[in-house]
Amino acid sequence: MNNNETIFALSSGHGKSGVAVIRVSGDDLYKLFLKITNRKSADARHAYFANMRDNDGGIIDQIVATYFATPASFTGTDMIEIYSHGAPAVIDKIFEYLTATGARMATPGEFSKRAFYNGKMDLADVDGLAALLDAQTDAQRKSALTSMMGGDSKIYDTWRKQMIEISAYAAATLDYAEDELPANIESTIRNKTKILYTEIENALSRYAAVRAIRNGFNIALVGDTNVGKSSLFNAILGANRAIVSDIPGTTRDVVSASMDIGGYLVNLSDTAGLRETEDTIENIGIQRTQSEIENANLILRVVDGSKTFKTPTLSDNEILVINKSDLSKVTDTPNAIYVSAKNGTGIDILIQAIKDKIEKLTKDSESSVAVNARTRTLLTNAANELKNALNSPDGNYDIFSEHTRQAADYIGKILGTITAADVMDATFSQLCLGK
Repeated sequence: MNNNETIFALSSGHGKSGVAVIRVSGDDLYKLFLKITNRKSADARHAYFANMRDNDGGIIDQIVATYFATPASFTGTDMIEIYSHGAPAVIDKIFEYLTATGARMATPGEFSKRAFYNGKMDLADVDGLAALLDAQTDAQRKSALTSMMGGDSKIYDTWRKQMIEISAYAAATLDYAEDELPANIESTIRNKTKILYTEIENALSRYAAVRAIRNGFNIALVGDTNVGKSSLFNAILGANRAIVSDIPGTTRDVVSASMDIGGYLVNLSDTAGLRETEDTIENIGIQRTQSEIENANLILRVVDGSKTFKTPTLSDNEILVINKSDLSKVTDTPNAIYVSAKNGTGIDILIQAIKDKIEKLTKDSESSVAVNARTRTLLTNAANELKNALNSPDGNYDIFSEHTRQAADYIGKILGTITAADVMDATFSQLCLGK
């Protein structure tokens, strides 16, 4: 990539707005900044108010602009940030002006790609930035911000350095006499490898919780027909999204909606009632219910409290909800939450129980790396290489060294230290223009 090429993009949102932020990146942009601001001199990292004019001297807009000199900028190159009014006509005119100077529109993620090449970010930081730009809830914001600010990178870099050290010592056992090496070197490198393997496996085991924070917790309302799942779905949402009827089997497809519960994004699904039926369409809905159950992080098992029921056996990711509590004569079922979707009683207690369950599912997830689909594959490969090293025959430290070196390479690919172009392109393509 040619870092001498000047690029620009709108970093703020598209559409009518009070203020627009336009970024420009390239080399030797000081003269361009003076021209934009109509100044004879300017200091870096100072905001200047100016009447930005076109080449004919007409005013484009009243702006505030800041110059960032290399390397103290987001990309590590010279940068200009222009803060104009957010009218589409103003933005188009500024783009036209910049194009006339020889600059071009940036591609998605190109600013961050420059930051990567100039050592301002690694790929783990870019993953965090992409997640931050997509964040809808406070939990997503916190998780993504930790990654973007280098929290994950520090852990990955520590793992990689330890793997390289282990690989080097394993190789050294083949070339040096025993009295020339540290005491108990063989047992030491095996113990260190076991610790690394355990740490990576622990990170992988928390993948589901981290993914749920980033993508939303899937919660399915499940139960027999006519237990009031759709009414409960509407009551939790606080809106009438699902059709409610006394006719059994009304819900024949999955109805979904997203909401924020305690700072966590929740994907709530109302499912078809479970029963034996010869109705072809209803059977399709029941099959989709089974699919929702398999993909759910949390299941609300709903029963009709107005009728005699057998208390179901619950899994760890289930909450028993007894609906129609206003008609129920039994109120002491263990570990159950009594609600009335009709009059709203108990809904606040149920929402708190959902929040508590989510917090339990996510316990300790914030202290580990935020594993996404890309890093999960590379971490799994690294763990497998460490396992192969530990399973290598005693004394075969050339094999041990090679497996730990390959594990370090996989961690390097997470950071972009050792990576292929297609891996980087897939990472940067997650980002928007101006990032």
